[in-house]
Amino acid sequence: MSHRKSGLRPIVLASLFAFCSAPAFAERPMAVDDAGTLERGGAKLEFGWSRDDAVRGYEGAAGFGPIDDVEVEVGFGRAKDRDADPDAKIRAVGAAVKWVPLQSETGLSAGLKYEYGRERVSGEGSSRVDALAGLATWAFEQGPRVHVNLGREWARDDEDLNFWGVGLDVPLTERLDFVVETFGAEHAGPDRQVGLRYTIADGVKISGAVGRGNDRNIANVGVAWEF
Repeated sequence: MSHRKSGLRPIVLASLFAFCSAPAFAERPMAVDDAGTLERGGAKLEFGWSRDDAVRGYEGAAGFGPIDDVEVEVGFGRAKDRDADPDAKIRAVGAAVKWVPLQSETGLSAGLKYEYGRERVSGEGSSRVDALAGLATWAFEQGPRVHVNLGREWARDDEDLNFWGVGLDVPLTERLDFVVETFGAEHAGPDRQVGLRYTIADGVKISGAVGRGNDRNIANVGVAWEF
């Protein structure tokens, strides 16, 4: 039994790095990463719930900016696959390092991100994934930002894959942002999702997104605190 959805990363590993992030990874609720890092000495905590068709679960992450232009993050995830008989429990842990030497409030920002994840499915062995991605963000003076990701994933128990993503982040008000994105991997069609992000207090944001791709529904909701 494989928990890769149409050639994409397992849902829990994907959640650790795609859905759990801001701003060094894509800000929730986006799956496409942005080219930016926490300020030196800055930190963040994030928690969320995600769905990938019959696989549903929760995840958490913590990030820290140890030096300028670098951010590190660790995360965990728990999920259940209701399509399996009996239901399969999925557990995952992961870590990531992001380096963005080119950062600008307007115009181009660019960098690299390395991720490592380990997933264990009840009744099966564990699987491991390494990934390296190039990240680019173009910030317009009016506020919108376009994010582009292109990378490769190495799975020790599955096929190696190229992956990509394009996202648009548009501020509607001082507190509310609209996001739309498409992303995918080799040998699979694109996933698409739309969402909203709302700042409820200084450094605290709630968010949610829904989408569809490869004949399945996806969704995520969560909260992020940056301090």
